[in-house]
Amino acid sequence: MSRILLLHSMYGLRPAVHAAAERLRTAGHEVHVPDLYAGRTADDPEAAEAVREEIGRDELLRRAVAAAAPHSDQGLVYAGFSLGGALAQNLALADERARGLVLLHGTSDVADDATTEIPVQLHVADPDPYETDDWLNAWYLRMRRAGADVEVYRYRGAGHLYTDPDLTDHDPDASERTWNIVESFLADL
Repeated sequence: MSRILLLHSMYGLRPAVHAAAERLRTAGHEVHVPDLYAGRTADDPEAAEAVREEIGRDELLRRAVAAAAPHSDQGLVYAGFSLGGALAQNLALADERARGLVLLHGTSDVADDATTEIPVQLHVADPDPYETDDWLNAWYLRMRRAGADVEVYRYRGAGHLYTDPDLTDHDPDASERTWNIVESFLADL
């Protein structure tokens, strides 16, 4: 059983995030799903970006740190969707007790002095307008240099947030493959 902090995308804490958390709970994991937007959600990219910008990157990271704090002494697996993946990556790389990192649709920059030995999975559309090939190649090399054990899964033809059935990006086959791989990864931790 893993303790997981699952962070939502820029769309907010939508039903797809709750469904993912419930799927992981059914597999035997303890899942914490904080609402970094304090109840706000968006249905389209423009509205989602507006909420994200209004709150601001620093405040979102502060909220994510506060959400992780009560659980981080237990050895968390950090996970997140797109923006939530970027936040999860930042938290995991700063937490010496982190047990793993699951990135769905998003990454963040890796500091040159980052060090970690955690296992990492990235699941991303191919191509993805937010996670370009050049970015992903550089990200992968920086994560490996930091010491992470990285697995990257690309899903040809899927949209950016392909695991969210309420968005036009949804790809049911890619989503199911993703969750099967994630469940296996978590079972092995």
